[in-house]
Amino acid sequence: MSTGRTRALRLTRWGGPPTLTESTRSVPTGEEVLIEVEAAGICRSDLHVIDARDGVLPYRLPFTLGHEVAGRVVERGPEAAGPTIGERVVVYGPWGCGTCARCAAGAENYCDRRTALDADGVGTGAGLGRNGGMADLMLVPSKRLLVPVGDLAAAQAAPLSDAGLTAYHAVASVRSALGDDPCACVVILGVGGLGHLAVQILRATTNAQVLAVDVRAEALALAGECGAHFATLLRPDTAAVLRGRTGGVGAAAVLDFVGNGSTMELAAGVLRAGGELAVVGSGGGQLVIRKPGALPPGTRVSLPFWGTRPELEAVVALARAGSLRVRVEEFPLSGAAEAIARLRSEAVRGRAVLVPD
Repeated sequence: MSTGRTRALRLTRWGGPPTLTESTRSVPTGEEVLIEVEAAGICRSDLHVIDARDGVLPYRLPFTLGHEVAGRVVERGPEAAGPTIGERVVVYGPWGCGTCARCAAGAENYCDRRTALDADGVGTGAGLGRNGGMADLMLVPSKRLLVPVGDLAAAQAAPLSDAGLTAYHAVASVRSALGDDPCACVVILGVGGLGHLAVQILRATTNAQVLAVDVRAEALALAGECGAHFATLLRPDTAAVLRGRTGGVGAAAVLDFVGNGSTMELAAGVLRAGGELAVVGSGGGQLVIRKPGALPPGTRVSLPFWGTRPELEAVVALARAGSLRVRVEEFPLSGAAEAIARLRSEAVRGRAVLVPD
């Protein structure tokens, strides 16, 4: 590996666009680990960061984008442990304080000091105020943020750290409502970068009947390829159609990967009493929670955010076992602008991934 200059896709002004720049290679100190990036995913949350107006996000510019990262360890700081030189890893994206009880348990996504970190402008994750992995090289603060991936292809591994992990965490949040009942039904709203993985995770880890909904015919085809038992377009009668598929009782759980007004209304209309609603998407929809109200009695609502490090290990294990495969469209790092444009136009089927060229 050269000790010269490297490239990175950096956000230098709010509203973007990000710029592919050159910089001097970083030298890891303390517990830091330097990885050679093999692949970095792009998702809609990256667009939210790029498009944010000044003052909306608590991050200091500039920083390198990219929170879905897979690569190879090339250098370690003098106090670093964990993965050895040459080992292939995926980066656990949410970076908390590292010392609170939740961080100690591997749940940095729910770090007790996240608000304080945001207030200090430190940044709370790779590509989220801290330098991420849309680059040739990435400096990771600690071994605790790295999970070995073995011989898993880099373009498959990188999206697991967000799309796969968030989907897995969402499924875990509703698993108690499904049990081992083969008649239990779970509805997936939105079969995109996360939803198509949630379908596979549900099929691999539960006995539930998986019902998928989207506004795009091609997304329904993807749902079927991923193992959904039934898929339908979002229409005025969709709630009735889904209830019919559940024998009239309603769905035990709904995973909403869109989160707009239409999907939340549909979720409330298909849940059974005592069901679970996990709102993953940030589409701006709202649900009025009152008793009695639109939600069935006993409904439990959760707002899953990313996932834990042990869950990322479980996701990697599923992928290595062949139970989870990400649909990806690869772009060279130098073609990041095209990848971002295709993502904006919803032309990417599955997950967009940048590969250093």
